[in-house]
Amino acid sequence: MDKIKTILHKEWAEVFKNRMVLFATIFLPLMMTALPLIILYATAGAETGDFTSQMPKQFREFCPEGLTGGECFQYYIVSQFMIMFMMIPLIIPVNIAAYSVVGEKTTRSLEPLLATPITTAELLTGKNLAATIPAVIATWIGFAIFAVGAAIIAKSQALLGALLDPMWLLAIFLVGPLLAVLSVNFSLMVSSRVNDPRVAEQLSSVVILPLLALFVGQISGFILLSRSLVLIMAAVLLVIDLGLIYLSVQLFERETILTRWK
Repeated sequence: MDKIKTILHKEWAEVFKNRMVLFATIFLPLMMTALPLIILYATAGAETGDFTSQMPKQFREFCPEGLTGGECFQYYIVSQFMIMFMMIPLIIPVNIAAYSVVGEKTTRSLEPLLATPITTAELLTGKNLAATIPAVIATWIGFAIFAVGAAIIAKSQALLGALLDPMWLLAIFLVGPLLAVLSVNFSLMVSSRVNDPRVAEQLSSVVILPLLALFVGQISGFILLSRSLVLIMAAVLLVIDLGLIYLSVQLFERETILTRWK
């Protein structure tokens, strides 16, 4: 456990010297939190009208009971952007984990690290935690800020209850960490196989595409997030994460990495 803590502290000391990583960890969640709050505030004074007729049919069927037409419209618009809280734990680890291995090689700090008696599992656990913890904490803080802001802006308890529906709590507090683990291990595998930190970041960014597709599907009305879908996502992600953790350990061949990069 002491070795894992050492790796964890070492990673944070090195990674957070990078201003881009600090920007992504601090300001990106704030921007993604501000957007749905701005939309919620901007639509608060809109005339209600028959907004529900402008929404996709499948959404009107899932619009929470007790909301007026205007509130249903607010819930619909804000919900489209709340999926951004699921993007935060995907994006932040890419900036940290993608640099984790290949960055150490470019700074000549990988060889002495791999020469220590630390096991591959301990090394990757430390790197996993170093990238996952900031992403998860940033996501949870961002959502907490959104919840406080929504409580101030929302004009009814019914609308606030809809925005803080258990489905979103499951998505943020359960699916979010699983997405972070997915992003971290995929980025670690890429980072251990390429020779350039920029290439590692670009290839690791591919992991964001499935969630972007979900975002587009949500906006277009083809996909509608529900509690059952979120639970299915969590189960699938758990299986994928376990597989990626196993693969990341198997693909991290210490001797091969050193000899191939010399």
